[in-house]
Amino acid sequence: MASRARDNNVQLQNVKTREDTEPGLQQPLSRENSIDTPCNAVPSSLPREIAMIATLCTAQLFTQAAIAMSLQPLHIIGASFQTTDAGELSWYVAAYSLTVGTFILPAGRLGDLYGHKRFFVMGALWFGLWSLLAGVSVWSDGVFFDVCRAMQGIGPAFMLPNAVAILGRTYKPGRKQEMIFSVFGATAPSGYVVGAVFSSLLAQRLWWPWAYWIMCIACVLLAIAGMMFIPSEPRPVFEDSAGMLSRVDFAGSVTGVTGLVLINFAWNQAPIVGWQMPYIYVLLILGFTFMGGFAIIESRARFPLVPFDHMNTDVGFVLGCIALGWSSFGIWLYYAVQILEVFRGASPLLVSGMMGPLPLSGICAALTTGYILRHVPVSLVMVVSMFSFSVGIILIGTMPVEQSYWIQTFISFIIMPWGMDMSWPAATIILSNALPHEHQGLAASLVNTVVNYSVSLGLGFAGTVEVHVDDRGAEVLKGYRGALHMGIGLACLGAFTSVMFMLSTLRIRRQPRKESKTNP
Repeated sequence: MASRARDNNVQLQNVKTREDTEPGLQQPLSRENSIDTPCNAVPSSLPREIAMIATLCTAQLFTQAAIAMSLQPLHIIGASFQTTDAGELSWYVAAYSLTVGTFILPAGRLGDLYGHKRFFVMGALWFGLWSLLAGVSVWSDGVFFDVCRAMQGIGPAFMLPNAVAILGRTYKPGRKQEMIFSVFGATAPSGYVVGAVFSSLLAQRLWWPWAYWIMCIACVLLAIAGMMFIPSEPRPVFEDSAGMLSRVDFAGSVTGVTGLVLINFAWNQAPIVGWQMPYIYVLLILGFTFMGGFAIIESRARFPLVPFDHMNTDVGFVLGCIALGWSSFGIWLYYAVQILEVFRGASPLLVSGMMGPLPLSGICAALTTGYILRHVPVSLVMVVSMFSFSVGIILIGTMPVEQSYWIQTFISFIIMPWGMDMSWPAATIILSNALPHEHQGLAASLVNTVVNYSVSLGLGFAGTVEVHVDDRGAEVLKGYRGALHMGIGLACLGAFTSVMFMLSTLRIRRQPRKESKTNP
């Protein structure tokens, strides 16, 4: 008993020290009219604990693999639908990222109310169903494939925030939680490469729909694993008799999702039909109107979908960095593949092999991040990640077409995972500790919403630049470079924002020292 008390005191001292030195990591008091939800129990044995963590990390792996399933064999899929239009091809990727980023917010709230395990399993099954239909779309047309990709993205939207919430509620803030979050983030580049290799192999040697049908089987197995290895959760206890529509923030969910979808759709559709089409501007106006309504509703809601009262300047800086960095990442990924396949003549499978450094570098970045988060300010981690995004996309945006793979391309594939796997765990930890325990699903939702929505919206920005500089398809390489230069601008702005964030946190940390010197 005495040793346990000493351990608890040490843990409390460590948490207190970290809270004092890192703005934005304070644990707030529980909110009025909140949900009383105790922590999830850690699995009783180490093998079951490993199985649970592996199951939850697989959700991240499958999410990124599904991006590669349409991006890597993009031109093979387009040929089956008899299209080579760059705008239509980009929708195969953007439609998926659109719904992943949009539906995460309400998914996290539903998990908080009805159980994260339940919605994790339901998300896996939904993911499997629409993966099956995406493969079947080969007998239909590209529009139905786009619809299937969009519906497919709703599955990861429910899996990701609830997986992170389970981890956040199972493990207390500390070294172990940070390492687990880092491992979770490290599965992103690994998942992309796995999806790229298998989808390219199947597309070149067999038939591209098989990648989606195999994903369907894998998702069903993941749902079974979730039911077996994720511990049952205690039922939430509500402190009052508020209705479920109020707790879900139905009005906020509808206006927020609608606004995000309309804005994103307009930006990604404009490069296809042209900005001269009136309905593009109508959709943008409606989208921003819905987002304005969302802000008003959230400011008055009893149970807001986004609790602005728990947001601070640090959280705003972090989400801004994530949006800028990951939007540049989406542009980097899409156009790097296009340059390698279209102008260097590499097959999808060969390009997948070229991306071999991604998972290895990602694992190193994740382990490094998990270690240094206990020794350096989170703001410094964010600065390093944003500069990694910037350097990675600059290398691809400036590389000559005839250049050897081992010069700029190889180095870019080594550097870019450090942006991914340092920014994601840092942002997740900040928000996980900034929000109350009963809103851990919401913390995960915010980070994943910004990550995935930014990827899709960034492709819309880049596509607009591409179609305006490629001389109506006569200068394709010029269009690709223009899009990459757009990504370079976003990444550099993210690096600048991260430096401002670090300077802000350093200034806040120095104030108590000055006060202690003036008031002995």
